[in-house]
Amino acid sequence: MSYRNYVITENMDEKEKDKLKIIHSIYKKQRENINYDFNLYLKEKYLKTTCITNFWSLFSLLDRITDLSDPDTALPNSIHALQTAEAIRQDGSFPDWFILCGLIHDMGKILFINGNDKDGTSKNTQWALVGDTFITGCDIPDEVVLSEYNQFNKDHKKINKYQNKCGLDKCEVSFGHDEYMYYLLKVNNHKMPLEAEYIIRYHSLYLYHSSNVYDNLLNNIDIKMKKVVKDFNRFDLYSKNDSLPVIWTTQLKDYYSILIKKYISSDMMIKN
Repeated sequence: MSYRNYVITENMDEKEKDKLKIIHSIYKKQRENINYDFNLYLKEKYLKTTCITNFWSLFSLLDRITDLSDPDTALPNSIHALQTAEAIRQDGSFPDWFILCGLIHDMGKILFINGNDKDGTSKNTQWALVGDTFITGCDIPDEVVLSEYNQFNKDHKKINKYQNKCGLDKCEVSFGHDEYMYYLLKVNNHKMPLEAEYIIRYHSLYLYHSSNVYDNLLNNIDIKMKKVVKDFNRFDLYSKNDSLPVIWTTQLKDYYSILIKKYISSDMMIKN
């Protein structure tokens, strides 16, 4: 199976072409709309908590959303999450918090419950919720997926907000499920190491962990953490298999409930 193919060709069947056309549309709208100022607006609007909800009630919302930007799976995100986590667990080389990251890495997509079409955060639009992220407030590198749409971005080739070695934490990475879940972990006082925060916050920033185009912006911690995010990415990407979905069992839920209680909580503060 080939992964991350975004090229539309004449010999594709119509169903595959239609899926890729939707993906292209999402990325075009992402580049058109998410600039430095709009990113600040999205964070101000959505990075809030107003109530406490059971973790599994929140996670079950992933049953209701499929990532429209992903060319490699049509399964609900709850199944992709379990596939990723179980692939890490079966590898046997990583600590339990790394396995938990597999389960929750896309959980920020639950934002669609409070999202809307105008912001690109709804189940139908998704352009400010899913897909590869990039740093706003500066040029968007040609190495980004579907770079032909960079020309429509308000910041591209016009401004540069950053100093060399400023660090990713000082950069406005385009808003999406990564930033939302990172925020939820922080406000809920999670007990995982810094490596887990980098996985959750930057796993969609392919330009960081799978290339060197942002290396001029990285500080020493970012450079050190790049490997762990890249290690995680191979499970996130290569565990996708719609023909062999992993099925939830009582034993699996019990196992992950223990990890959730250990590192996060059975309940989480969230925006409602």
